[in-house]
Amino acid sequence: MTEQAKTDGTKVAVLGIGVMGAPIARNLLRASFDVTVWNRTKEKAEALAAQGAYVASSPAEAASDVEFLITMLTDGAAVEAAMTGPEGALTALPPDAVWIQMSTVGVAATQRLAKLAVQRVGFVDAPVSGSSEPAERGELLILASGSPALRPRVRPLFDALGHRALWLNRLGDGNRFKLVLNNWLAVLTEGMAETIGLAESLGLDPDLLLDTLAESPLGSAYAIAKGHAMVQRDFTPGFPLHHAGKDAALALDAAHGHGIDLPLTEALSKRWDKAIVLGHANDDVAAAITTAR
Repeated sequence: MTEQAKTDGTKVAVLGIGVMGAPIARNLLRASFDVTVWNRTKEKAEALAAQGAYVASSPAEAASDVEFLITMLTDGAAVEAAMTGPEGALTALPPDAVWIQMSTVGVAATQRLAKLAVQRVGFVDAPVSGSSEPAERGELLILASGSPALRPRVRPLFDALGHRALWLNRLGDGNRFKLVLNNWLAVLTEGMAETIGLAESLGLDPDLLLDTLAESPLGSAYAIAKGHAMVQRDFTPGFPLHHAGKDAALALDAAHGHGIDLPLTEALSKRWDKAIVLGHANDDVAAAITTAR
């Protein structure tokens, strides 16, 4: 059986058509899934209608008669609001459906959402690592956790969206691991911003810095890419700063809940909050450079 035969006509709803949700929906359409989309700002969802998606007027309408439902929303509160209430998706989601929760919402919110799903539908915690560009290419890293029985069912979707699905042991480990990875991303980003700020303050060419780092073990592809965006002051959003700041706050909450400190994350979180106040909320995380000097 071909992959197209496996996916043709399979109904999927995507709630949240933003920086990540839109390319996810597009890749599902390319893989011949039958896709329904919903977004709080309907215009964003309507942009996918020309590509074959059906635009629902409510989460409940989107969830009706689907086999899979994906949530890719800003935070735990937004996911919960879309899933519950009289127009929430859980009112209409068939009992044999699988809810794939791909938003980065943290540990506590994941536990709350999993409880909503218990004895109603299957639930897979599956946040993704990667920004809008790998999302467009279908090259995300999917950090999945949930019942092993659901793995073969969701595999065709994951194959359409990512280059790898990393299955973790405990339900909720997907979001736990995402916080760990994004904490590393945050430290790399702030470190690059401060280092470029130092180089510029000392009258050095920041491009020379980036070229030197790229040719040595000190560099990383991610940090170098963000460094070039910082030098060029190109803040086209791949990973918006306010999302990155939210994830840093979630990492801090998780750390404090386990009695450990993250002093680097504490410090950068305050600086990023300042950059957000200065108007860079929807700019790429590379806008961290704006408060580095």
